[in-house]
Amino acid sequence: METKAINKPMDSPKKKVKPPKPVKSVASRKLFAAFFERNRLSFTLALILAAISSADNSIISWILGSVIDAIGASSRSGLTRAAIATAIFLPAYLIVDSLFSIIKSRFVHKGIAQYKSAAFSMLCRKGIGAFSQESTGGYLSALTNDAASIEENYLNRTVSLVFNVLRFAFALGMMLYYSLIMTLIVIGLCLVPIIATLAMGGGLTKREKTVSDKNEAFTSRVKDLLGGFSVIKAFKAEKQANALFNGENTDVEESKRSRRAYSGILNSLSGVSGGVVQFGIFIIGAIFAINGRITAGTVILFVNLCNCLIGPISVLPEIIASRGAAKALVYKLADKLEDNQSESGGEPIASLERGIEVKALGFGYEEDKPVLHNLSYRFEAGKKYALVGFSGSGKTTLLNLLMGMHGSYTGSVRVGGVEINEADKNSLYESVSLINQSVFLFDDTIRNNITMFSEFPNEAVDSAIRRAGLERVIAERGEEYLCGENGVNLSGGERQRISIARALIKNASVLLVDEATSALDNETASLISNEILALSGITGIVVTHRLEASLLKKYDAILMLKNGELAEVGSFDALMDKKGQFYSLFTVQ
Repeated sequence: METKAINKPMDSPKKKVKPPKPVKSVASRKLFAAFFERNRLSFTLALILAAISSADNSIISWILGSVIDAIGASSRSGLTRAAIATAIFLPAYLIVDSLFSIIKSRFVHKGIAQYKSAAFSMLCRKGIGAFSQESTGGYLSALTNDAASIEENYLNRTVSLVFNVLRFAFALGMMLYYSLIMTLIVIGLCLVPIIATLAMGGGLTKREKTVSDKNEAFTSRVKDLLGGFSVIKAFKAEKQANALFNGENTDVEESKRSRRAYSGILNSLSGVSGGVVQFGIFIIGAIFAINGRITAGTVILFVNLCNCLIGPISVLPEIIASRGAAKALVYKLADKLEDNQSESGGEPIASLERGIEVKALGFGYEEDKPVLHNLSYRFEAGKKYALVGFSGSGKTTLLNLLMGMHGSYTGSVRVGGVEINEADKNSLYESVSLINQSVFLFDDTIRNNITMFSEFPNEAVDSAIRRAGLERVIAERGEEYLCGENGVNLSGGERQRISIARALIKNASVLLVDEATSALDNETASLISNEILALSGITGIVVTHRLEASLLKKYDAILMLKNGELAEVGSFDALMDKKGQFYSLFTVQ
């Protein structure tokens, strides 16, 4: 067989590719707008006070120059004018500078509070499916470490940027007033440090982004290690846990060291350049004064005003670079919030009288690795169903699909006659509740954990407490009893009952239960299972590994899943009489 030669072009020298500019998405616009929402007055006042305060060094330089010239001319009237100016300036400066600090602090802290609130509000609008596929460590880092960097490097330095630009402008204007030639010399001397520091500013942005990424990984690792503390101790894996922690800790601190060192070099370059500029101005000014072109007071004025030029020149590149780095962190969070945002609208689920129906349902977490295959069944409204099968048979996956956590399935999933991918997610969450094996509770009162901090009539709360079997707990401890972090002050059965009451109080028509009793003792597990089965008017779909005949007989139907397929379905007695796969599973257990 004849083959054709492929002519490959010679490798060309690699060119540096500039990173793409961040796209101003809807999420990023909302986050940046949050800084100034109901905060514009503070921002405006801060800028006005910054403008007034930035003239301080120019006024001081004029006073010093006037004093030197008055001394040289032996002018008492000149000294008197300088003294009067000083007496007026110092109290005024104290008042303006104090107000500037207060208003700027108000703007910065309100801005960052609104930014975090807007970010969390947008996060809450994400769908369950989108959020379940993401790392919570990224959001934790964004709302803590990154927010602190944004507070300092974006909000605080936005005002500082204006302050330093105006200070530079005032100084330059006064220099031009006294001597054009000296001003041009000063500008010429200042160009070199400006160019040098601006050229290095991009490196700081890159290092700030690296620190953010490392902080995110570190936060995720710490969250995992603390969450699995009991497992680590049980397996005596402290050494391995330490190694994992130290690895991430070393990475994040190394990235911070690199950023700090680079920032230090940038500051040193600015400082040295500023010193050279100031020394040069002093020498040239002295020569001009000796030749009689300017007075000694003007030399002092220029030298002192030089600080007003050198200061901004020294800090402006870093301020600009830091603001750019902080803006990159905002865009980074915006990308996370924008990604897989839940769609608003959709067809509302008005009623669940038609039950839940799946047809030819197929799904896989990875391509070419299906978990569910061609599964079809209709769950009738108001009835109770048990999902059983060996581990990995697809039971939990089916519940997740019924909750709308994954939209990439094949076939059909209809809740109340509405295809779940086309349904309004708010109406879906109102109609369907999911109780997991691990119940999440806030470190708050029992009542707030039941109501999820919403207002409900006392009758509705009492009804949910009664139907969930919480009456004894409430009688002994009261509704205001604090549950502790994730319910540490309660038993496993009490936590599960609170989760049931939480589902009942919102009048959910469908209750999905995923191994809610697997971690409980047999007596408590039986009590809770019976309470779920006794709930009237609610469609219950329960994944269970507890194959107790007395409980299984109470279900309207048992679905036996095997390798992602519906192997058998029927009542307990019918399946036992059939002596098929369910019979084998029950016998083994």
